[in-house]
Amino acid sequence: MDIEKNLKLFIEGQGKNKGRQATERYASFDFCFNYFQNYKDQGKINELSHTENIQLSCLQLGFYLASWGMLRGSSFLLEKSVKFYEPLIIGISEFDTAIWDIDIDNYSNENIEILLACKNMIVEKLGNNNKASDTLVTKIMLGVFGNVPAYDDFFRKGFKIHSFGKKSLKQISQYYLQNNEMIDNAVIYTFDYYSGLPTNRKYTKAKVVDMIGFMQGIGIGRKNKKNLTPPTFI
Repeated sequence: MDIEKNLKLFIEGQGKNKGRQATERYASFDFCFNYFQNYKDQGKINELSHTENIQLSCLQLGFYLASWGMLRGSSFLLEKSVKFYEPLIIGISEFDTAIWDIDIDNYSNENIEILLACKNMIVEKLGNNNKASDTLVTKIMLGVFGNVPAYDDFFRKGFKIHSFGKKSLKQISQYYLQNNEMIDNAVIYTFDYYSGLPTNRKYTKAKVVDMIGFMQGIGIGRKNKKNLTPPTFI
C-alpha cells in the first residue's frame, strides 16, 4: 500500500473531487470534528446535549453524514429530520470519556472494548430496529472522536476487511505499528470554518489511515473495472 501516493491523491483530489479545500466535501469532516473536539478540549462534553446546544450538535453531525453519503439511496436516515439525532447526541455526551482519547496507537484490548461498546451505544440510540450499518457507525465515530477509520466499501476493499470488530481493529493496529513513522509524519490540520484556513488541530492517526485505505480501495476498484472481460455478443 503506497501511503505517500494515497495521501497525495486524497489531498489533491481527482476528477470532480477537488480534494481537501475548505469549501469541498472532504472538509465536512473537519467542521464536524472541530465542533465536537472543541467541547472535549474545554472539558464540556456533557454540554453537547444541553438545551441551548443540542440543535447545533444535531445539525453538525447530520450535515457531515449527509455530505459523506449517509443520506442517500435506501438509508433510513433519509426519512429522518435532524431532531432524530438527539438521543445519539445525548448518548455521546454521557458516554465513557475515555473514548475521546483513543487513537490507533493505543488500541489496547481495553480500548477496543470501549470502541465496541460505543458502537453498541450508537446502534441503540439510532434505534435497534434500524440496524445501523458498520459504515454509518464508524463514520459517526470518525466525525466525532476521530478514533476509527470509516468502514465504507472503499476502505474495506483497501484493507481487505469486512466487519467492524475486534479482529479488524487489531489488523488496523498492526498496520499502524508497521508503518507508524510514515503515518505519524503525515501531519494534516483541520480547516477552520470561519477563515477557511488551517487550525492548530491535527488529524488523528485513525483519520490518516482512513484516507490511506479509502484511496487504496478506490484504486483497486478502478483496476478491477479496467480488467473486466468485455461481454461477447453472439
